[in-house]
Amino acid sequence: MANEWGPLATLAGEWQGEGGLDTAYSHSQEKVLDTPYLEKATFKPFGPVDNGSQSLYGLDYHSAMWRGNEDIPFHTEVGYWLWDAATGEVMRCFVVPRGITTFAGGTAAADATEFTLSASAGHDTYSIGENKYLAQHASTRAYEVTITIDGPDTWSYHETTTLRMDQFPELFPHTDHNTLHRVA
Repeated sequence: MANEWGPLATLAGEWQGEGGLDTAYSHSQEKVLDTPYLEKATFKPFGPVDNGSQSLYGLDYHSAMWRGNEDIPFHTEVGYWLWDAATGEVMRCFVVPRGITTFAGGTAAADATEFTLSASAGHDTYSIGENKYLAQHASTRAYEVTITIDGPDTWSYHETTTLRMDQFPELFPHTDHNTLHRVA
């Protein structure tokens, strides 16, 4: 793939990871659990998309995660990863069907094999939106993900979603990490 996609170029394709770990509060068990998960993700390249003089190249993506032998994913995302070569800006815009949208960003070199994206509630550019219920009971205050490209056929991520939850007096760090391998 051409280098118009900068550090995102390697991510184009279909991926699977079987070693994910989700550390989150379980409402059904009323405690924090470490839950292993399987993940599948697809990234399809597109571009350029022009905003005046800005030119973006991106990846349309969809990901889903399953615990154990579940038939229905417990988590899905749809969105875009974007690259602005002129500014070195990497962006990830995604929606989770719980009523959350996140627009995270950061900077990286075009040939970077590791980069970090972040967003926070109320930020002018990299921000988080959520429905009324979540805003009252489990509000996302910050999001950060570090992507590490381990080679042409493997990449990993470590992400922390910082929540203000009814169950905790302090902010709660919900974490996820996985290593994905190219399957197509």
